[in-house]
Amino acid sequence: MLKLIIKRSKKTGLPPGALVHIGEKKTEKVRIRIIDYDEAHYQAKEAKTIEECFPFKEKPGVTWINIDGLHQVEIVEKIGTTFGIHPLLLEDILNTGQRPKMEDFEDHLFIVLKMLYFDAKDDEIRAEQLSIILGSNFVISFQEKEGDVFNPIRERIGNGKGRIRKMGPDYLAYTLMDAIVDNYFIILEKLGEKLESMEEELLTAPKPATLHAIHKLKREMIFLRKSVWPLREVISVLERGESSLIKESTNIYLRDVYDHTIQVIDTIETYRDMLTGMLDTYLSSISNRMNEVMKVLTIIATIFIPLTFIAGIYGMNFKYMPELEWHWGYFAALLIMASLAVVMGVYFRRKKWL
Repeated sequence: MLKLIIKRSKKTGLPPGALVHIGEKKTEKVRIRIIDYDEAHYQAKEAKTIEECFPFKEKPGVTWINIDGLHQVEIVEKIGTTFGIHPLLLEDILNTGQRPKMEDFEDHLFIVLKMLYFDAKDDEIRAEQLSIILGSNFVISFQEKEGDVFNPIRERIGNGKGRIRKMGPDYLAYTLMDAIVDNYFIILEKLGEKLESMEEELLTAPKPATLHAIHKLKREMIFLRKSVWPLREVISVLERGESSLIKESTNIYLRDVYDHTIQVIDTIETYRDMLTGMLDTYLSSISNRMNEVMKVLTIIATIFIPLTFIAGIYGMNFKYMPELEWHWGYFAALLIMASLAVVMGVYFRRKKWL
C-alpha cells in the first residue's frame, strides 16, 4: 500500500515553483541521451553534461532528449531555464506522485504518464513517472530511473523504418505514449494468468494463502486503475485540443491510443469484478466447508444421544434393577445400542443428510 502513498512533507512551507525532488531516493548518476534526426540525417549520443543539450533548442529537425534520474535537481533546473519551461511545470516533474495529466503552455505541452513494469522477483507491479515536454522541434522526457520500454522506438529511428523519421515531434510524443499503453497489455496478460491459476486453486483447494493472494491482487488492481484511468482524459484532450503543436495528421494516431486506453480500462474493471467474485466464492467455500464439518459433528452427536441415554440408565447401579443380574444383559444392551446406531444411520442416508 506504500506505493499508493507519496510523502510530500518536504514541500511543506515552500513557495510555489520550489524545486524539490519528491520520490524514491537514488544515488546513480543521471543519464542524458540525445537523438537528433530528420528524414535525411540521424545522430545519437550520450551527453556527459546537460549543457550539451542546449544547442539543440534552435536546431531544425526533431530532437529527443531523454533524462534518466530526477534526484539531481540542478539538471532539471538548467534545462528548464534554457528551454523556457515554467517553474511550476518543473516542480511537477520532480514530484513523482503526479496523476496522468496534460497541460498546455502554448509554446510547449506537458504530459505526465505512468510507465509500469512487472517485477517477477517480488511478483508485483512497479510504476515510474514519465514526464514529456513537447515543443516545436523537440521532445524532452524525464524518467525516475534508467530502463524503459522505448528501445524499439530508438531502433526504428536509427534504422529509419516506418514514418517516424518523416514526421514531427508530435508524432514522436505519440509514439512514446503508444509504447507505454502497449506495455499495459503485457502487464494485464500476466495478471490474467495469475487470476486464472488463482481461480482454479479457489475451486479445488482454497487455503488462507489464497485469501492473501486475492487481497494482494486487489491492491494491484487499485494501483493499476489509479495509474491508467486518468490517461483516457489525457489522450482525449490531446486529440481534441487546439494546440498548434499537434498536427492534424497525428490526431488519427492519438485516437488509436485512446481506443487502446479504453480497452485497458475495460480489462482492469473486468479483473476487479472477477476478484470481487473470487473473494465471495472463497468466503462461501469456507462457509460451506464449515457447514459440512458441523453437519458431520451434529450427526455423530445425534447418534450418540440415545446410546448415551441407555448407558446412563444402566450406569446408575440401583440394587433392584432386574437387568443388572441378567446373564445376557451386557450383550443385549450393546446389541440395542448398535441397532439404534445402524437404524439412525440408514434414516439419515435416506434423508440425504449423509
